[in-house]
Amino acid sequence: MKRRVCVVVTARASYARIKSLLTSITRHCHLELQLVVAASALLDRYGSAIRYIQEDGFEIAARVYMVLEGENLVTMAKSTGLGLVELATAFDNLKPDVVVTIADRYETLATATAASYMNIPLAHVQGGEVTGSIDEKVRHAVTKLSNLHFVATEKAAERVIRMGEDSGTVFVTGCPSIDLAAAVLRKPDLTFDPIDKYAGVGPRLDLSNGYIVVLQHPVTTEYEETRMQIAETLHAVRDPGVPALWFWPNADAGSDGTSKGIRVFRENEALPNVHFFKNMAPEDFLRLIYNSRCIVGNSSVAIRECAFLGVPAVSIGSRQVGRERGRNVIDVRYDRHEIAGAIRHHLSNGRLPSDPLYGDGNAGERMAHVLATVPLQVEKRLTY
Repeated sequence: MKRRVCVVVTARASYARIKSLLTSITRHCHLELQLVVAASALLDRYGSAIRYIQEDGFEIAARVYMVLEGENLVTMAKSTGLGLVELATAFDNLKPDVVVTIADRYETLATATAASYMNIPLAHVQGGEVTGSIDEKVRHAVTKLSNLHFVATEKAAERVIRMGEDSGTVFVTGCPSIDLAAAVLRKPDLTFDPIDKYAGVGPRLDLSNGYIVVLQHPVTTEYEETRMQIAETLHAVRDPGVPALWFWPNADAGSDGTSKGIRVFRENEALPNVHFFKNMAPEDFLRLIYNSRCIVGNSSVAIRECAFLGVPAVSIGSRQVGRERGRNVIDVRYDRHEIAGAIRHHLSNGRLPSDPLYGDGNAGERMAHVLATVPLQVEKRLTY
């Protein structure tokens, strides 16, 4: 019989990072995909990632609504609890042979806890990495709850093993988000006008002489500072006058402050060079980034996909501290002058060579092979 593989997608970034695995599972003769879409991936205010999932032809086995309004520390904790309750019901109905969870968000922790208490083997994608914020705690907690580990780099594998995980359960597959980036490199041309196709909010911009992309999320351990932090970035992006395509923040605590900061700035200050979007299809988003002159903010896409694509990146603040990075990244503080200076540096120097730090474009197939062939077990033994 086919193994039932339940993949839980909870955010727009999660879908982009796992899409190649979903495709590989559906094509594998010994695997059956059970796709659960949950949390902000269902919500229009965060770009309704479910729309692109459906357009790509994936069948959705369950929808789990679990995000409470408020976007603060309390609602984040309560959303985790609600997710645990609702995901347990979904797993009980689907009865998967293995659950796959992604990265380090609060929804990931809810997924991992539900699967573990229900004696369902758990596979974790992107464990063993180092960053700032609450993500650091969640990522390593999920590692300890997981039975299989799909890591992106050799250093990540070493960290997971040092945490006491059996080396036989740790697989250096690369990051599946690089699979999409590799496909984009094969057909890199931007064949659509992003404003015509995705509308968004803001002035129509002339992109013919280049543009930058901005993507800045709240840092949950600094959520009370988000208004100040986003204002510094807004000033830095506005003042050079380079066209900027800006993407809305995710659903973490502090997102409301980031969003309000953008709206207040937009009402009180002129932003003639900035256009805002909620979301795009993953491949369109990566082509947009590839054809940009620089990406600015604190998203891991600047560290992962942009290293592979050779796109210059300005990484702001503590959110990506400690993550392995290539030569494409300049790290700066939340200071408009530092940010603007790093942007000018990248605009002057241009694209960098492709760096396969996070993978070679075949992660999805490697993961599917492991999921189809390795023994699945719930019990764990520490190896140190």
